[in-house]
Amino acid sequence: MGKKHKTYSADIKARVALEAMRSQKTVAQIASEYQVHPTQVNQWKKQAMETIRSGFSSGKDKSVSDEKKVDNLYRQIGKLQVENDFLKQAVYPGTAS
Repeated sequence: MGKKHKTYSADIKARVALEAMRSQKTVAQIASEYQVHPTQVNQWKKQAMETIRSGFSSGKDKSVSDEKKVDNLYRQIGKLQVENDFLKQAVYPGTAS
């Protein structure tokens, strides 16, 4: 049978990552203390750093992306309204929108 992977809570991952970021202990010491593989310690540290960086990224990037999404949605709504009006005219000739 294959070896099952142990799952760790977010709390444990965060503790391990914070200890690794503090650099007060070696990766090997942290891994031994929490009974995880040293590679796992480094992965959680890297993941935590990426999460922290994204938290400090400027909101400008998000607002530009959101504006593009809203513009696209308005375009789609307009297109659907035109199609709807066309179909109404086809089904009910002589009616105004």
